Amino acid sequence: MAVSFDVFGTLVAIERSGDPWAAVADSLADRGVAVPEDWEAAYRSSHRDYERGREAPIDEHVRLALASRDTEVTADTAREAVLDAFDGPVTRRDGAVAALEAAHGRGPVAVCSNCSVPGLVERTLSRTGLGPARDCGPDAVVTSVGCGWRKPHAAIFEATADALDVPLASLVHVGDDARTDGGADRAGARSVLLEDITLETVAARLREGSL
Repeated sequence: MAVSFDVFGTLVAIERSGDPWAAVADSLADRGVAVPEDWEAAYRSSHRDYERGREAPIDEHVRLALASRDTEVTADTAREAVLDAFDGPVTRRDGAVAALEAAHGRGPVAVCSNCSVPGLVERTLSRTGLGPARDCGPDAVVTSVGCGWRKPHAAIFEATADALDVPLASLVHVGDDARTDGGADRAGARSVLLEDITLETVAARLREGSL
């Protein structure tokens, strides 16, 4: 048995900006980028079509939005600006450590997260003491921006099972969103949703072998 966990809303709680374009604009300005006057309109417009289920990286979107207004930035500048813009206050949810520790008692552990900001999941795990360097941390980190596919697409669950070197049918995925995390069931794995139980109960059932 292998276990994967969603991150945002499952292992951690994070405060999200209601105006992400404003946060990105401030972060770009901090790096000396001249932000267009109609930046909100540029940010909120689509600049590339993506295949259904594909992740749309926000750093790429920002570069395309700036380019649409004749402003060029490097990929590194866009990536750093976006990461800082979305790196908001975050707290570890009750039961997160216990659930991860109990999961390690059953087999390999991963996080499987929808996130369009490169590096944000890794930074969040590190900041909350849940990173791979910690005893309770995951053996693998799989993100939609890293593998290219968003939950509920089967490909991200397949990538998670591959990262843990287990058959997909052996993977149990714990998350808080039936629409996205519930895709594990359709992919051939199994989902456990926190709308039904708590992380503390997940930990207890893992220790009992009854999850």
